[in-house]
Parts: sequence; structure tokens; C-alpha cells
Amino acid sequence: MDHHNRHVYHCPLRWGDMDALGHVNNGRYVDYLQDARVDFLFRTAKELGADDLETGLLVARHEVQYRAALRFRPEPVRIELWISEIRAASFTVDYEICDDGPAGRTTYVEAKTRLVPFDFTANRLRRITPVEREALSKLVGA
Repeated sequence: MDHHNRHVYHCPLRWGDMDALGHVNNGRYVDYLQDARVDFLFRTAKELGADDLETGLLVARHEVQYRAALRFRPEPVRIELWISEIRAASFTVDYEICDDGPAGRTTYVEAKTRLVPFDFTANRLRRITPVEREALSKLVGA
């Protein structure tokens, strides 16, 4: 698979994220996904002038598939994300939480988030603007 236009975020693990077995608690992964998504959206918004992408979004849906247990360690874990779909008034971010080692890739989580742009001033959903569409399309189908 071609990973070249994925956004990569190195997510630190916190001691409090562990369960009794020394694995990252499943509930913490959604926080990790959010950290990666915010990192991507802030950078993209800044680079392309799509400022509302930073803040004006609501999460409509999360899908999380747990593939392998992630043991707590001092090194960050790699999160790759890309845009799998852009519609008129929503877009979907796909993620892989993984490690790349000499033996190949270990995937801990595969996930998707559907986001809808929201106009907080008018208190209603809004459509994706052309500038936002252009910004998001740079990471489509990675």
C-alpha cells in the first residue's frame, strides 16, 4: 500500500493509560486518535488557510477495531491518518496505530472518524468549503 501521503503523528504514551496488565487501555485510543487528528487539522488549516477546519467540527461517528495489544513503553507510537471520503457536508478520517520494525508492521488499531463541519455562530451544520475540500483532498486515498 502506498503510504506516502498519509499524515504521521508520533503519539506519546502516558503511564496512566495502562491497564493492570501493562497494556494501553482500549478507552485511551480514542484520545490518541483525537491528538493525531488535531495535529493534522491544525497544520493543514495553517498551511492552506482553512481555519474553520481547526475548530468547527463535530464527531458524528467513531469506528475502532482493536488488532493487537499495545504494551506501555517510553517511546511514542506511530499514528498514520488519511482522508477516505469527502462529501458535501462531512468527511471521514481513517487511522492506523502501528509500529514499523525489522519484522514488518504491527498494527494495534484501525479506526475511522466521520466529521461534520459546524457553524457554532449560527448553531447549525454547514457544507465543506472549496478551500477545505482542497486542503482535505491532499490526503485522500492514501
